[in-house]
Amino acid sequence: MKLTRREFLYGTAAAALGTAITAMPGVAALAEEAPAQAKTDAAAQPMMAVQQIMLGTLTGTEEKALDTLAAVKDAGFEGIELNSFMIHPTSFAIRMMTKMAGMPIGNGGHLDWPAIIQASGLKVPSLHQYLSEMEENPDSVLEECETYGTDTVVLTGMYRFDYSDTQTVRDLAARLNKAGERLAEGGVHLLYHNHNCEFLRMDNGDSGYHLIQDETDPEYVNFEFDSYWCAECGADPILEMKRLGSRLKLHHINDRGTRQNGSCTTPILKSDAMELGTGTMPLKELIALDKAAPVKAVVLETHQNWINDSPLDSIRMSAEFLKENL
Repeated sequence: MKLTRREFLYGTAAAALGTAITAMPGVAALAEEAPAQAKTDAAAQPMMAVQQIMLGTLTGTEEKALDTLAAVKDAGFEGIELNSFMIHPTSFAIRMMTKMAGMPIGNGGHLDWPAIIQASGLKVPSLHQYLSEMEENPDSVLEECETYGTDTVVLTGMYRFDYSDTQTVRDLAARLNKAGERLAEGGVHLLYHNHNCEFLRMDNGDSGYHLIQDETDPEYVNFEFDSYWCAECGADPILEMKRLGSRLKLHHINDRGTRQNGSCTTPILKSDAMELGTGTMPLKELIALDKAAPVKAVVLETHQNWINDSPLDSIRMSAEFLKENL
C-alpha cells in the first residue's frame, strides 16, 4: 500500500513526538514501572475462596461434586480451602460430631478429590490438617500439599484442650513451632485457625490466642483469622486483626445477625451466621485490613442458617458482596 505525502508526514511527526515524549526525564521510568505496579496490585488482591465445609451435603458423589464446584466458580470464586477430614474417608463418629455442631461434612471422603479439583479449575489456597498428622507424618502432609498445588497448611484448633491454662497453651505453641519448622523445610507454611475458645482468659487476664501469637516464631507459624468466632465470643475482630498485622495470612469471613423481622416475642434474639452484607459484622473494615496485610485469600465460611436452606444460594449472595468490596 502506497502512502500519500500527507499520510507520510503525519506518521513521521507522530513517531517523532512519541520518541520525544519517551525521552523526557522520568517518562521511560514510569513506563517501566507501570507493568510492575500492575503485577504488584494483582499479587496484593486476595483470592476469593470457599471453605469446603459449606459443601459437605452437596458433594456426596463425583457428579454432584463437579456440579457444585462449577456453581462455586460461576459465582465468582477462584479457590476452595480443603479439609483433610473431607478429602479422606472419615469415621461415622466424626461425621456425626460435625453434623451436631451444625457443620455436616457429608460422606464425600471416598471421592478422587485431586481429579475433582483439577477438573473444577479452582485453586487450593490452603489445606486444613490435624496437628498430630503434621507431627507424625510430615512427609505425607507435604506430598498432599504438592498434589493440590498449595503451600499452606492450617491447624483448625484443638479438641479436648484447655485454652485457659497458660502452660498448656505454651506447650501447644512449642509444638506449633516444631511442626512449622519441619513443614518449612518442604516449602509449606503453617497457619493457626481460631474459633472462640482461644479467647478464654488465662490467669494473667490475657487470652490464649495472644499467648499463641507471642510464643510462636513468625518464620514458622502464622495465622488464618476467623472474624466470626472472634466476634461471637465478644472480642473485637478489628483489634485482633490489627494485632496480627503481617502475620495475618488468610481470613475466614462470615456475617452475623438474625433473619427475624417484625414483632419480637422477647427482647433477646439469637444471632447466627448470615450472608455477607446482611448482618452486623464490620466487614468492609475487615476487608480493608485483609488488603493491608495482605492476605493470600479471603475464605467464605458460613455454617447452617443459609438463605432458602441452600448453601449455593448463600454462596452466590455472599459472592456479590465480595466482588463489590474485595
